[in-house]
Amino acid sequence: MKIAKRIVSAVAFAGAALAAQGAMAADISKPDTALNLTGGSDYLGHAISYNNVANVFSDRYTFTLTGASSIFAGVFSPSPSATTGLNILDLSLFNSSGLVLQGSQLSSGLTDQWQLNSGTLAAGSYFLQVTGVVLSKDAAFYSGGATVTAVPEPATYGMMLGGLALVGAMAARRRKSKDEA
Repeated sequence: MKIAKRIVSAVAFAGAALAAQGAMAADISKPDTALNLTGGSDYLGHAISYNNVANVFSDRYTFTLTGASSIFAGVFSPSPSATTGLNILDLSLFNSSGLVLQGSQLSSGLTDQWQLNSGTLAAGSYFLQVTGVVLSKDAAFYSGGATVTAVPEPATYGMMLGGLALVGAMAARRRKSKDEA
């Protein structure tokens, strides 16, 4: 009798473990997507089909900076109600060393909205990561964009100031020569 109880317990435990595995959320992440920021900005987004309730995503958007730059990125997901659509959980910027900057959540509920605004970033490879979960069986989406702005080198500022000084000196010299005439 004890052996039968042990066998029944083991079978019940194994069945519960298999059922729990089946109830886990599926990963519906897009394959890594390359952003083309050579023109200054690019689109990012993900359309999710019906019947993906409780599934999760962690989408990566890769890009390379060729010089010192800053990036602004934002994503949003509208929903008909607070219990449908997507719940965007994070927008972050990473490089090969790990997390560089975490975004800020601007709103949640009917519209999930996140933004990220970096300081000066060095040249190199980076990726934006958008994570979230599907709240209902309805189709849903998020969309957004990323914009890169070049940050001038300190030497550029020095050259600009030197050029302004020369223009100012030339204007003063012309004014002086007009006054003498």
